[in-house]
Amino acid sequence: MSEAMRNPKAAAAPLRPVRLGPSDVELDRRPDGTLYLRSPHPLERYPAKLTERLEHWTAVAPDRVFLAQRARDGSWRKVTYRDAWLQVRCIAQALIERKLSVERPVAILSGNDIEHALLGLAAMMIGVPYAPISVPYSLMSSDFGKLKSIIEVLTPGLVFAADGKLFARAIDSAVPLGIEIVTATNPLDSRPTTSFAELLMTEPTVTVEAFHARVNADTVAKILFTSGSTGYPKGVINTQRMVCANQAMARAGLCFVGDEPPVVVDWLPWNHPFGSNHNFNMILDNGGSLYIDEGKPLPGAIAATAKNLKEIAPTIYFNVPKGYEALLPHLRADADLRKNFFSRLKVLFYAGASLQQYVWDELQELSVATCGERIIFLSSIGSTETSPLAVACNWDYPRPGNIGVPAPGVELKLVPNEGKLECRLKGPNITPGYWRRPDLTKEAFDEEGFYKIGDALKFVDPDDPSQGLLFDGRLAEDFKLASGTWVSAGALRAQFVDHCAPLVRDAVIAGADRDDLTVLVFPDIEACRKVAALPADAPPAAVLADARLRDEFGRRLTALARQSSGSSTRLCRMILMAEPPSLDAGEATDKGSINQRAVLTRRKALVEELYAAAPSADVISIVQRN
Repeated sequence: MSEAMRNPKAAAAPLRPVRLGPSDVELDRRPDGTLYLRSPHPLERYPAKLTERLEHWTAVAPDRVFLAQRARDGSWRKVTYRDAWLQVRCIAQALIERKLSVERPVAILSGNDIEHALLGLAAMMIGVPYAPISVPYSLMSSDFGKLKSIIEVLTPGLVFAADGKLFARAIDSAVPLGIEIVTATNPLDSRPTTSFAELLMTEPTVTVEAFHARVNADTVAKILFTSGSTGYPKGVINTQRMVCANQAMARAGLCFVGDEPPVVVDWLPWNHPFGSNHNFNMILDNGGSLYIDEGKPLPGAIAATAKNLKEIAPTIYFNVPKGYEALLPHLRADADLRKNFFSRLKVLFYAGASLQQYVWDELQELSVATCGERIIFLSSIGSTETSPLAVACNWDYPRPGNIGVPAPGVELKLVPNEGKLECRLKGPNITPGYWRRPDLTKEAFDEEGFYKIGDALKFVDPDDPSQGLLFDGRLAEDFKLASGTWVSAGALRAQFVDHCAPLVRDAVIAGADRDDLTVLVFPDIEACRKVAALPADAPPAAVLADARLRDEFGRRLTALARQSSGSSTRLCRMILMAEPPSLDAGEATDKGSINQRAVLTRRKALVEELYAAAPSADVISIVQRN
C-alpha cells in the first residue's frame, strides 16, 4: 500500500525544502540486449587523499566539533578539527617509528570511538592500510574462526582494541605473539600492551609531512572484510581514489551537505562501508560533526539512540531498516524526541535492506504531525567493493524500493540473465581487487572490466529510465522448481517479510527442485509475544507454540498465497524457528543479513520436515479453499 493510499493528509503535506542533485540518465542499448546507463553530468573534482580534508577543515574551522562521544559521566566528550589534526600527527609519527607498512598494516578489533577514528586517520596519513574488523568476530564468536582467518591474511604489525579486558580472549586466541597490542583502557595480563596515550605523546616530526606527501590516489587507504555467501571473510582493497571519488558522487546527489556542514548521530559500524566510507567520510569531507551513537537497533540498546537524538538534532539521518523499526516506538511515545529529531532534518536515508511500507508511512506521518512537513526518504545501492554508493535515488518517491540511477562517474551495465537484468559497475569508486587474493579478483570482473556485484535490477518504468531502478534480488539466491520455473527468492522473501510485519525479522525461501515453495521463518519474538499475550519472561519456544500466534501466521500465509500468480510466488508451508541465525555457522553476517544458502544447509532437517508427506505439528500450512 502506498503512502497516498494509507494517509492522504500526510501525502499531501509539503515536502521540507532540500537541495538535491539532478537525476537524468543516458541509456545505450546494445543488439544483444545489454544496457549501459550513465549520468550525463561529470563528476566534480575530488582530492587525491581523504586526509587533505582534515587539513582543510583544520584551517577553515579549527574549533568546530568534528567527533563527539559519550563519556562515562554521560557528558559529550568532543574533539575539534584542530584537536584531531594535532593528535593524528602524533599517532602517525608513532606508527612511522614502528615501521608499519603495507606488509604490516593496522588492525582494529573494537567498534566506533574517537580513538578508532584517530588511529585510522593517522594510518591513512602515512600510507599504511588499516582494517576495522567486525566486533562480533571477537565478542560473539565461540571459536574465533573468522577473526583468525582475517589476522592470518592481513599480517598486521599493530592491533588495537579499546578495552583490553573485553577483547583479551579474542586477542589471545587469534593474534600471534610478537604483534604489538594497543589498548585505550585495561592492558592485557597475558602479554605486553602499549597504551593509546603513549601513541598520543609521540612528538611529530617533518617525517610525517614527508610520508603524507607520498600518499596518492592509488595508495591503499583501508581493507574492509566482507564474508560473502561462502567461506571466510575476504578483504576488499579501498584506495584513496575510491573513498574520495565516492564522496564526490554522494555530494552530487545530496547537494545540501556541501551547503551546510552536516550534523549526524550515527551508530553504523565502521567495519562496513555504509558507516565508514559513506557516513564518516561524508562528515569529514564536508566539515561536519559526528556524534558517535553507542546505541544499537536491539532491545535494551535502542534507548541510548533515542536519548542521543533527543539531545542532538541531526541534519541527515542514516540507518538500516531494522534501525528505523526499533526507533519507531520511541518516536511515538516521546513528543520531545520527535520535536528535536525532526527540527532540522533534511533527509531520512536507508540502505542495507528493504524498508517495510508501514515504517515508511509512520515516519512520514510523525514528521507531518510534528513539524507540518514530510521529510524526504532516500536510498541507494552498492557494496563494499563500490565504496559503497554506486546507484542512488535523490528525488521524492511515494514508497520504499527505488534505488535510483547511476551516480555521476559510475557506469552501470545491465546484462540479460535468466529473465533478469544482472547489475555490473565501473567507475573510480570500484575496488581494484581483494587483498592477497588474485583468484577472487579475477572472478569478480567481466571482460570489459565491470565489477559483477551479483544483484539483479529492474526499471520502475522501462520506457523512462530516469524514473529509477528497483532491486530485483540476488542472482545467487534464485532457483528453479521441479517444473523448471524460476523463483525470484529475494523478491518473494521481501514480500513475505513485509506481509507478516512486524512478526517476522527475516525468512529463507526453500523449494529448489521441489514441486512447491516453503519458508523458514526467523520470528520477532517480542512482537510475537504480544500476539500470544504471554508474559515478558515466556521463553521463545512457548511463544512460538501459542495457538493464537500460529493461527495468525496461518491466516497471513493463506492471504499471501491467495494473492500469488502461480507456483513460483505461492508459499505453501512455514516453520517458525526459535533458534536465531548463527554467526559462527555463517547463517548471519555481522550486520544482521541472512546467508540463505548457509541456513538451508545447516537446517536441512527442517526443510525436509516442511516437505514430509505427513507434516509435523510444527508446520503451518495455508488453508485450502472449500
